[in-house]
Amino acid sequence: MYNIFSDFIKNKARISVIQAENPDGDSLGSALALESILDDREISLYCPVDLPKYLRYFDGWSRVTSDFDFNADGYIIVDTAAEILLSKLLEDPAIKDSLEKKPVFVLDHHETEDDLTFPHEKIIEVLPSCCSLIFKIAKDQKLEINKIAADMIFNGLLSDTLGLTTASVQAEDFETAAELTRLGSNVSELEEHRKEFMKKSQRILDYKADLIKRIEYSLDGKLATVHIPWDDIQEYSDEYNPNVLILEEMRMVEGVEVAVAIKTYPDGKLTGKVRTSIPVADKVAGYFGGGGHPYAAGFRTYDLNYEDCVRDLVSCCNSLIENDVEEEETVSFGSF
Repeated sequence: MYNIFSDFIKNKARISVIQAENPDGDSLGSALALESILDDREISLYCPVDLPKYLRYFDGWSRVTSDFDFNADGYIIVDTAAEILLSKLLEDPAIKDSLEKKPVFVLDHHETEDDLTFPHEKIIEVLPSCCSLIFKIAKDQKLEINKIAADMIFNGLLSDTLGLTTASVQAEDFETAAELTRLGSNVSELEEHRKEFMKKSQRILDYKADLIKRIEYSLDGKLATVHIPWDDIQEYSDEYNPNVLILEEMRMVEGVEVAVAIKTYPDGKLTGKVRTSIPVADKVAGYFGGGGHPYAAGFRTYDLNYEDCVRDLVSCCNSLIENDVEEEETVSFGSF
């Protein structure tokens, strides 16, 4: 199965690795790991948006550029197979033409259905991270994973699993971590480096306090939402992503089962990041055309304002939470 990746990179001297317009630790780790694994080729790293500062603990982040490589022999898209997350690329006729005419390979680990309309090959496997998939491919195809690649894969895996603590983590992932350690990666050094870059200024801590005061609760406290308007995005996002600042705090409130941070933009775009304590995040995001993992997902729409989005979230989450309770009761009764 993984040999199709080796076939794709064969005879390509220049490859561009593409992240979607919602870069995170897993997508960045995937891109940088591929850059190192394929270091016998000329590799460019592309993302249509500037990487937020909270991701700059990844060594090599500055090599990611928003200048599209039209001279590449082929393109590898990491961490998504959803066209809506590549809309900035596809809105540019020249970039769209390149993706339609040149070879494209997609590496993704989400359950979300592949809806890309341009020709492409793919390996999509449900795993805790895209970095996990890259590790499996490299091992299977005997592609060298040096210490730099091991660090990037480990960072991406830790990022998407909250330090190997999410429900998606299996024994195989700890085996991957052990193998990465044997390859020279040191989890304590990676974590210290991350913590140094994740430090908050007093201004950001004050902003976090303001966000906490804005949290709204619905469904008897089971749904928590917070609005992050364009003014906030402009003022704070480059220093610290508001979603990262607040979402985990919201999810950890007693009784909260679904937490959603909603950003609104002047062009009518609305994005939502979803974190849950029950396995419904992908379904919540899917209701709005997005996707992701059972406990972490996201969506984007141009069809709703903030108030309408919250209204639909209440309706959607009410059904999903009730269904989850019914399923638990069925399992418990069956076990009894």
